[in-house]
This record gives sequence, C-alpha cells and structure tokens, in this order.
Amino acid sequence: MNRRWLTYALFALAVLSGTTTAQTYPAKSVRLVLPFAAGSAVDVLARHYAQKMSEQWKQQVVVDNRTGANGIIGMEFIARAAADGYTVGMGNVATLAINPHLYAKLPYDPLKDFAPVLLAAEINNCLAVHPSVPVSNLKELIAFAKARPGQLNYASGGVGSAQHIPMEMLKSMTGINILHVPYKGLAAAFNDTLAGQVPMMIPGLATALPHANSGKLRILATTGGKRIAATPNIPSIAESGVLGYDFDSWTGFLLPAGTAADTVTRVNAETLRVTRLPESKERLSALGFALIGGTPVEFGDYIRANLSRIGPVVKAAGIKPE
Repeated sequence: MNRRWLTYALFALAVLSGTTTAQTYPAKSVRLVLPFAAGSAVDVLARHYAQKMSEQWKQQVVVDNRTGANGIIGMEFIARAAADGYTVGMGNVATLAINPHLYAKLPYDPLKDFAPVLLAAEINNCLAVHPSVPVSNLKELIAFAKARPGQLNYASGGVGSAQHIPMEMLKSMTGINILHVPYKGLAAAFNDTLAGQVPMMIPGLATALPHANSGKLRILATTGGKRIAATPNIPSIAESGVLGYDFDSWTGFLLPAGTAADTVTRVNAETLRVTRLPESKERLSALGFALIGGTPVEFGDYIRANLSRIGPVVKAAGIKPE
C-alpha cells in the first residue's frame, strides 16, 4: 500500500513540476538560431520576431547566426541542442526541402530531428540585375543571354541554395545558358552582385528592394506565380512570358525533436501572436514577406509537401554538391 501511494505521489509531483515549468517558460533568455547570414531576408524577419518576443516574454530572445555549408552547420546545431525550449531555430526551403535531395549524408533529418512550430512566412524572391546589364525586363534579358551563350553568370549563396534552384529552373524553362557562381554565403553573393562583379542573381525581395529604390540594382521580375501586392509595378516571371514558373522561398520556426508538447504550444502561440500583429503585417509585407501562421501540425505537413515537390526540380536540374 505504501509503495502504491509513493508511486501516486511521485506521478503527481512530476505532473505538477511539468505544469510549473510550462507556466514559467521562459525563465531565462532564449537563443534564436539562424543558419543564415546577418542581413539576409530571413534575418530581417527573425530580428523582428526576436524583438517582439523579448518584449512579451520579458526575457531576451537573442539571434544567433550560425552560417556555413548551405545552412547545414546551423541546422545541425539546432537538431543537437537541448530539447528544453531555450534553443529555437529557423529553417527554410533550402535547409528543409532542398538539402535532403542534395546530400547523401546530411547530419540532420528534416522530419525526425525537429519539432515544427510555425510556418512564419513565404519569402518573395526576385530576379535582379546590376544596372550595367543593358536590359529593362525579363524578355530582354533572355534575348541578351541567348545572344551570349555561356558568357553571363549569376551569383548564389551556394549550391542548392534558395538562389540557385530558382535560377536553374529559369534556365531550364527558357533555354538560356548562364553560368553559376556559388559563394560561401548569401551576403558575399549579394554584395558582389551589388558591386557589378556578377551581373545577376535571385535574392529575397526584402533584401533587393532598398537597393533597387536607390538605383543600385534593377529588379526585372518576382519569382512567385503572381504579382505581389507590395510591389504592384513589378511583374512576376510567369507574367513576363515564362508560363508555369513559380518558386518562392519560405521559413518557419523549429524546436529540437523531443521538446515537450506544452513548450511547442507556447512557442507556437507566441510566434503566431507576433505574426498577427498589425505592425508585423505593415512592416514585413512591405518588404515582400507573405505572413502565414498556423499550427505545428500544419507546418510539418508543409515541410513534407515541399520535400516531395522540390525533389524532381533538383533531379531535373542535375544539381550536385560541390
């Protein structure tokens, strides 16, 4: 009888302890890990969330950029972190849907090593050229490239990155022959495009738009299936004559697999709150983000669907890790 009561008491204590932990979370600062460089489109979004979460939680949410190897370094760090809710990560189309089709020995599994939290946003990308390229629209760029096969090149943040895949799609669908120049990170690729060292790339609209407004870049088209409300004067690639073209990036919040369900729920509730703030829509939509939201289950389903969708694209492009 005493053993039975002891068992009941220990069980009740465990339940009470878990409830208390959930109620007090977060009791210390939270690390928000990004496998992307500072200044990237995802970094802009993450820092907005970190600021708003810090204000609400009364605990500092610190952005930690862990870059390298097309996001693999940061994603592995997130996967191996303690499943206590104090390391939150962000993944995107490259790290969760492209890398698994590129690397035979990826040090993380996109479905098994993470607890999906929230699909934060789809990130509108754009085809941008340096002003020295004598074209004003996509039709002119295609003609210009076809007249110079193999003479033009484009920059990306690395093989299999969210800048590489959509440009390879464009090459395949238009028949142009332009060469890929992979960099060790998005920032270096973008800076060289901005400087005219490389004539073009597909960056996030949020990153490119300020430079286009100042005349340092020329945006020819956006990469989604339709025109974006925030930039009504810029046509999509599909509108510009490449029918069926549709490729935008996306990003969302993750926790390490094994994180308690109540912690996942609390992080989902807070990130969803930030997503729905009028300030978030006003600021981030203007930069080309389409804010989404939703449940952890919905984000998990979204990751699986993108894994299936991206596989044939990578295979058709014949992309191999370098």
